[in-house]
Amino acid sequence: MSQLETAMAILMQSFDKYACAEGNKCTLTKSELKTLMETELPSFMKNAKDQGEVDKLMKALDHNGDGEVDFNEFVVLVAAMTCVCHDRCPKK
Repeated sequence: MSQLETAMAILMQSFDKYACAEGNKCTLTKSELKTLMETELPSFMKNAKDQGEVDKLMKALDHNGDGEVDFNEFVVLVAAMTCVCHDRCPKK
């Protein structure tokens, strides 16, 4: 597999690993999302001031309002964080 294909596979595996901890295996609950972020994105989480930050993130990601984050919503998070971290291009 190419590097991009490998990255995509890791993204899917990471989502599945945390989504299967509780309830629906196709979505992340707030606690599953928090665990994923604390484990897989620790440098982002150390900047979160309190639990309210996770609540805000969950609300922003949950586009369909079902109280959980599905894979499509999760990919939006990863893409947005990737854009924030990518500093090679000038900001518009």
